[in-house]
Amino acid sequence: MPDYTEPHWRSAALVIIDVQRDFLDDGVMPVAGTSGVLPELARLVTAFRAAGRPICHVVRLYEPDGSDVDLLRRAQIEGGARIAAPGSAGAELPAELLDVPLDTESLLRGELQQVGAREIIMFKPRWSAFHRTQLQEWLDENGCDTVVVAGCNLPNCPRATLFDASERDFRAVLASDAVSQCTDERLADLSRIGVHLSTVVEIAGALATRSDPIV
Repeated sequence: MPDYTEPHWRSAALVIIDVQRDFLDDGVMPVAGTSGVLPELARLVTAFRAAGRPICHVVRLYEPDGSDVDLLRRAQIEGGARIAAPGSAGAELPAELLDVPLDTESLLRGELQQVGAREIIMFKPRWSAFHRTQLQEWLDENGCDTVVVAGCNLPNCPRATLFDASERDFRAVLASDAVSQCTDERLADLSRIGVHLSTVVEIAGALATRSDPIV
């Protein structure tokens, strides 16, 4: 009997969610544990680059007028808080993952910023990386049926992205030691919808051998 949730490593893409300087320990809105998983995130990026697999760095950009900000933070941004503001140092990716400045104008227009042969930066306006973005089209164009998610704040954006990936029939993997705010409750939620929970070492090993199951 085929397992339709089993990852296909030869057609896997990495999606890193909201790992930006403002959300690190020394940022203006630190998310606990995000700085702590940077070394594992860097190893994950290195493994995907070495395997020649696609990588998407997903970012939030909160415009100061609050014109396109989720309801939870809209009043805060309208009140003057500058969190991941376009053009600010806090909106940028940490150099451990990618030392390339954001092209905020094109990102806010919904365009993909190409930073490598199979590596992009993409802006998302809400929790899920699939909401009002080109993520699904980009995955399809790259022949990907498996999505590996890592990054910042599992209960919010990574979790929403994994649920949306499952709804779109992507095989989904969470890099459980490369995501912040990880809890047993959230891991159980994801397991119940068929998300595979894997460590960075396990993912890197699978990419290196490129061994997919016989189905």
